[in-house]
Amino acid sequence: MTLLGQFCLWLALIASAWGAGVAFAGRWRTRPELAGTATASTYGVCAALLVAAACLWKGLFAHDFNIEYVAQYTSRNLPEYYVFSAFWAGQKGSLLFWATILSIFGATVQTVTSRRHAELMPYVAGITNVVVAFFILTMLFAANPFERLPFTPEDGRGLNPQLQNPGMTIHPPMLYLGYISITIPFAFAMASLLSKRLDTGWIHAMRKWTILSWLFLSAGITLGMWWAYVELGWGGYWAWDPVENASLLPWLTMTAFLHSVMIQEKRGMLKRWNVGLVVASFLLSIFGTFITRSGIIASVHSFAQGNVGTFFLVFLILITIASSALLYARWPLLEPEAELESLASREAAFLFNNLALVGIAFSVLWGTLFPILSEAVQGTKITVGPPFFNRVNVPLGLFLLALTGIGPLIAWRKASAANLQRQFIVPSVTGLVVAVALLAIGIRDGWALAAWTLAGFVLGTVGQEFWRGIRARVKIHGESVLLAFNHLISRNRRRYGGYIVHVGILTYFVAFAGMAFKVTQEVTLSPGESAELKSPYGHTYRFTHLGVSQYDQLNRWVSAASLDVRKDGVPQGRITSEKRQHKDSFGRNTFEPSTEVGIWSNAREDLYVVYAGSVGGTDRATYAISINPLVMWVWLGAGILIVGGLITMWPGGAVVGSRRRTGVEAGYQTPLTDAAIGSRPEGAGIGS
Repeated sequence: MTLLGQFCLWLALIASAWGAGVAFAGRWRTRPELAGTATASTYGVCAALLVAAACLWKGLFAHDFNIEYVAQYTSRNLPEYYVFSAFWAGQKGSLLFWATILSIFGATVQTVTSRRHAELMPYVAGITNVVVAFFILTMLFAANPFERLPFTPEDGRGLNPQLQNPGMTIHPPMLYLGYISITIPFAFAMASLLSKRLDTGWIHAMRKWTILSWLFLSAGITLGMWWAYVELGWGGYWAWDPVENASLLPWLTMTAFLHSVMIQEKRGMLKRWNVGLVVASFLLSIFGTFITRSGIIASVHSFAQGNVGTFFLVFLILITIASSALLYARWPLLEPEAELESLASREAAFLFNNLALVGIAFSVLWGTLFPILSEAVQGTKITVGPPFFNRVNVPLGLFLLALTGIGPLIAWRKASAANLQRQFIVPSVTGLVVAVALLAIGIRDGWALAAWTLAGFVLGTVGQEFWRGIRARVKIHGESVLLAFNHLISRNRRRYGGYIVHVGILTYFVAFAGMAFKVTQEVTLSPGESAELKSPYGHTYRFTHLGVSQYDQLNRWVSAASLDVRKDGVPQGRITSEKRQHKDSFGRNTFEPSTEVGIWSNAREDLYVVYAGSVGGTDRATYAISINPLVMWVWLGAGILIVGGLITMWPGGAVVGSRRRTGVEAGYQTPLTDAAIGSRPEGAGIGS
């Protein structure tokens, strides 16, 4: 199987090189059969890599410890679902996973893309083949997943304990899917530049791929937050870790693209922005992978060091040079068709939105690279911590949240004073009511107060947009409120799906602001002793230590410490936190001990308990106890965001560019016909 896997890698390399060569040679323009050859190469690459992936999975499940990768990341006593996820747990396997999924995407896009974009497709095939070929070259010459050992161990080392978590079976592949699928929008952008077809055709061809990639990244980032929260035991879900930052960077630039692309479709503006944002997103995805695999920055998420980082750095430099040169050559062809007429316009709101997102991305990139730059200049690595990121990005984030509510309220081209007054009354009153209510209950933290007030403002905007559409449908068509709501969304999924995404984003902000009121205490207790902790909501929690128990479980030795919890004297149950020492099938200890956090959640707050260890091997235990407000709302926000994104992608609904009656293009100031109710192409934001 390893020989077959190795052979398939070489076969895929040859097929991808051939497909790229045919595409970029351009002879398919006069010889149509060569265009078919470029397409066929993507299918051949996909088939070869699927066989190679099957070979590696066969080695993993057969416990073929003569394969170095299998011996490094599995053991005989590892549960099967973790054996399955071991495929992407290590550097070599994740590279094969990346190449295989990209080949599937490359073949799929050739199959499902409309023939009206036929002139772009050979170039798209060439770009995807180049990227796949890079990953195959990296595997063959730097990180071969089929490398064999000179001997066969009795057992493998097993999977890192921090990866033996249900979230790690879905977080890495979800994040990889986000990174990988960015290649498709990048390929279409490059194809439009190469073919000089710089109208909105390439945008229409790759819009759903962009939304899909954005959704994968959103889900992957949130799952990573959840994994860090339940597994690492430091009490939070975001620490501005370099690899966390690396995943956030392309998400920010893709979010900017999904908004600014509407300006190109509507007014023929921001063409350079859009191509540049797609290129930047792809480069940042490769940069993030370079950060993860090079070992140049310390991170709990990083892979072991090796020369893979060199391959990625060279590829990143070459792709940056090539794409920048092509963009420079086509720069004159990307002239805007209209100018910005007023700062009080929807175009200006979207432009400020772009500037805020790119500003956040730049600050995150600068803070992530600063240790490398400081070491290169001064010889000393200076790490930039969370205070820097928070100081810069919190104000920018709040500005962005405000724009989320402002954008849909302003007319295109230029808004009148009457329009602004009419549109802003409900959202402004909603935000003001929220602010007064927060002050009345004693909230005095400035940033949290601002975040929750702006969240109320955005919710007022979204509610107003939905209510006006529903009311119009009820009046004109005599529909019930629920039926009107359903038709409103189904007739313009992009617009109202975007509004739902905005609700998900404001929910994130509500949750993030809650962490400003986090309460933490470290206590050491003997059995029967208690400690009290005051909740930000005024409740008093009493934690009573019940003792420490030890037992065997699966492939580990567990020491579990339990606390009885009472809230204002009312029993709430028991929270248990564990220390785990993992072992192989022969009982030998592997890796360092890991911690399993005890968490009790409700909509208001999480009780977060970490068993830090026992004193002198006795039942006297040390705990770090935290009360984390509103954490559940992070996961709720992710669910809302994904639902909204899926609605924007769902086939059907109104046709973009449908005929509309004249009138002031803001909110629902056009005559409320079917064209105005749920069929307007400008949309709300994401995917519109």
